[in-house]
Amino acid sequence: MAIVRSTLKAGDQLTPEEREAARLRIEAAARRPYTPDPDCPLLTDAQLSEFHPINGMSWEERDRLLKGQEQAAELAHAE
Repeated sequence: MAIVRSTLKAGDQLTPEEREAARLRIEAAARRPYTPDPDCPLLTDAQLSEFHPINGMSWEERDRLLKGQEQAAELAHAE
């Protein structure tokens, strides 16, 4: 399996051929089975449940805070 990297500059567009080639690469990658790295095996559900946000906020609280900040920024720009 090869790593494919592409750089697209701001304002550039993919040609239809490039877009189709990218779509085919993505679909082929989606069909390949996922194989975890031997040095970093998949975490169990119990291990995953131990992860918590560093700041102690839930994702819902974070989303509410960010939406409030976005609304405040929009109001400030409107003035």
